Amino acid sequence: MKDDLKLIVPENFIEVGTKVNEHINEIWDTDKNYIVDLKLERFRNGEGKAVLNESVRNQDVYILPDVYNYDVTYKFHGNIHHMTPDEHMQDIKRIISAMSGHAKKITLVMPMLYESRQDKRKLRESLDCADFLKDMENIDTKEIVSFDVHNPDVANSISRLPFSNSYATGELLLSILEKEKPNLKKAFVVAPDEGASERARFVADLLGGLDFASFIKRRNLYETKDGGNEIKYHVFNGPERLDGFDIIIPDDMIDSGDSLLDSANQLKERGASHIYLMTTFGLFTKGVDSFDKAFENGIINRVYTTNLNYVPKEIQEKEWYRSVDLSFKLANLITNLNQGHSIRDMLSGADEAVEKIKKLEYK
Repeated sequence: MKDDLKLIVPENFIEVGTKVNEHINEIWDTDKNYIVDLKLERFRNGEGKAVLNESVRNQDVYILPDVYNYDVTYKFHGNIHHMTPDEHMQDIKRIISAMSGHAKKITLVMPMLYESRQDKRKLRESLDCADFLKDMENIDTKEIVSFDVHNPDVANSISRLPFSNSYATGELLLSILEKEKPNLKKAFVVAPDEGASERARFVADLLGGLDFASFIKRRNLYETKDGGNEIKYHVFNGPERLDGFDIIIPDDMIDSGDSLLDSANQLKERGASHIYLMTTFGLFTKGVDSFDKAFENGIINRVYTTNLNYVPKEIQEKEWYRSVDLSFKLANLITNLNQGHSIRDMLSGADEAVEKIKKLEYK
């Protein structure tokens, strides 16, 4: 079945997609380019089209996009225009249209799910994530693989389309343990809000049953300010003192970073020693000045995210930033799906993480 695999990697994910191609060759001991020659064209008025320069007839096709990559640009009426998630999503539809129904199977491997935070409706507002998933169900897509979906229950909107939600928690945690060597005899896991409590519990369990606690966060859900819901209060529901403790704060994403940095500040005031932030996706939508300041003031020690979404080089080069490469996990998922194998044990990565953690030696 190796001969029928094809990868379609838009420009927005080409760096990671190239690594995935290399890892597939390593896994199968082959020397092939599985990436389809793709051209996404843009006209000066903003319209676009997708062109596949090779056949995908009867092939098992995997589309790997990063719809949050704002570094992809085009000339729009003579001006440089940075592409938005909506435009990247439209390109995916164009790619599927360009196949003209000839592919044997189309799997969308979208690490950060499009519109994942618009997964439920309050009052009269759009339900974008469910609508997107239904669109994929209706245009030849046969399976969707994503990572750390904000609300996995959104998969209930597509009862006939296989949907797999993978996690990078094990890989992120192992990187922190290997590179930072926190004192696990005096460590604590903290969720920045109730929504991240299950993740914090999972991390604490991976570390042999560490104590964990959570912040309680309330937002004004009926008004938006500066593109987000303003935090009304953020209170720690845990020990009064954490003197000398190393703290790990896990979450799914960094958007503005306000909640994570406020959590770190409050924990530092309680005597925490080292504080490590770990999230699957780093968007940094308000820039990194607040992270620079927190690092300079000794509030945070390191921020770990993955390469599953675009992060500018100037952020990657920050002393406080570390990126964890998930390209091998993507390649492993794709090769197993191509061969018809179950990927259930690969989604959380818990068993593999536990075995690796057991082998780590601390000074």
